[in-house]
Amino acid sequence: MGEEVNNQETNHSTRKKGGLITMPFIIANEAFERAASYGLMPNMIVYLMSNYNVGVAKGTNIIFLWSAATNFAPILGAFISDSYLGRFLTIGLGSLFALLGTFLLWLTTIIPQLKPRHCNDDQLTETCKPPTTFQFGFLIIAFMFISIGGGGVKPCSLAFGAEQIDNTKNPNNKRTLESFFGWYYAFAMIAILVAYTAIVYIQDHAGWKIGFGVPIILALLSVILFFVASPLYVKTRVEKSIFTSLVQVIVVAYKNRKFDHDGPSIQYWHHQQGSRSDTVPTNKLRFLNKACMIQNPKDITQEGVAHDPWRICTIEQVEELKSLIRVLPLWSSGLINAINISQSTFPVIQAKTMNRHLGSSSFQIPPASFSFFAIIMLVIYVVVYDRLIIPLASKITRKPVHVNVKLRIGIGIAISTLAMLVSAIVEHVRRTKAIEQGFRNNPQAVINMSAMWLVPQYCLHGLAEALSIIGQIEFYYSEFPKSMSSIAGSMFLLGLAVANLLASVILTMIQKLTSGNGKQGWVATNINQGHYDRYYWVIVVISFINLLYFVACSRAYGPCVNENVKDERVQDANEDV
Repeated sequence: MGEEVNNQETNHSTRKKGGLITMPFIIANEAFERAASYGLMPNMIVYLMSNYNVGVAKGTNIIFLWSAATNFAPILGAFISDSYLGRFLTIGLGSLFALLGTFLLWLTTIIPQLKPRHCNDDQLTETCKPPTTFQFGFLIIAFMFISIGGGGVKPCSLAFGAEQIDNTKNPNNKRTLESFFGWYYAFAMIAILVAYTAIVYIQDHAGWKIGFGVPIILALLSVILFFVASPLYVKTRVEKSIFTSLVQVIVVAYKNRKFDHDGPSIQYWHHQQGSRSDTVPTNKLRFLNKACMIQNPKDITQEGVAHDPWRICTIEQVEELKSLIRVLPLWSSGLINAINISQSTFPVIQAKTMNRHLGSSSFQIPPASFSFFAIIMLVIYVVVYDRLIIPLASKITRKPVHVNVKLRIGIGIAISTLAMLVSAIVEHVRRTKAIEQGFRNNPQAVINMSAMWLVPQYCLHGLAEALSIIGQIEFYYSEFPKSMSSIAGSMFLLGLAVANLLASVILTMIQKLTSGNGKQGWVATNINQGHYDRYYWVIVVISFINLLYFVACSRAYGPCVNENVKDERVQDANEDV
């Protein structure tokens, strides 16, 4: 009787952990962190040019590299979370790092010794005193801490929230989980909208001290709201990381590289506990199959587990690595599309030289707030596609309709190419008007051309992002086994990181090839003397070639798992015989 009472008390205390009560704290942590970090990004090119005396090309490269680090960090964060710290500690430390980085960046606005002497407005930034090694290093450290912070929060927050809902005991929890995902993404999007509008507006009208101070308050709220609910969270123990599992397959396959997989001594394949014993690995990438061959029965315990996982792996581990390798070509085709989306600094500089008034009113749209149109377009697409197009198509055909995910990605890449084409045309018109109006040597002058001309390219970028990026994320989650969900969530971020590095390389090469002998190059600090339109045309050509590359990779990949085709990841042994 006493034991029953104790069990009831234990179950009661367990039920107090997790559940809907934790959702507001987890969502608020992610939303405030996003608003703080995204609020610093749009105007950063203006801050670097006006306070650190860097040119457009160098400032853009700095932002490219910062974005790359920000998108690489979640991969490292996912590995640390899965292998060592767990999601709670990883999110907590990430939130603290983000707060520290935001605070250090704010210090550069109030301590004069942390940045070079102010440059006159009529003086070119290339002729001003550059930042010292210490000043530049302090700025980079602030950027690094912000990136590390995002790397701890982004890959773990959604999964940590899902952990709080036990969808195995209560059938209603499945609907609760879906509701959590919806609210999570909704608040994440609202946070970005606040960053691109309210915070950017404050920076433009109240100055950098207040404009960079607001993100500190948001980052502080992110930390407080997450830790205050610590007693309520379900905190799972760290299990074996999928990253480690993939590395083990590579290592074991290499160790067994000289072993004849067709030899008569091979009688068994090593299976995961609870899986079918009559399965064999697929014939694709057969050299990896050597990792799951049982060469010595003593390597396996009586329970069917390997004594040393660095000597033999399971079939499931091998197939996980194969699925990752198989999607790499399609993943690489998304890099150029990500480069197009990352071209955020040039439109800000363009908008500064254009009429940003709304009609006859005195209100001006901040240059960095035009990204708002891309986000709005993304939201409109998601709502229309999910609530109108799919239900209507299903009603007409009288069966569930699902638009092929690769088709959506391809359309997104095509629209992204079109967006860069529009960008090139608009910039050519803007530059021509600036020269005709006598502003060739005055990049600060506002020309007689509405900045609303930039809206179409932003809308196209938003639509391309909705189709290709959301499509990519769905593609990875559907093609990978459930055990690789952490990898699926990291693939797109990894693509963004690599794309930012490639964008930096492309920009540097173009600037070197077009400058010299007294020429400023296409990406000149004086936008009216440069040729940003020609830079856009180069990206258009690269994007079109990438579209053809995607079509080739899509054909080579074959049908997706969700296209009602036979799953060939694991074959029956009888079929193989």
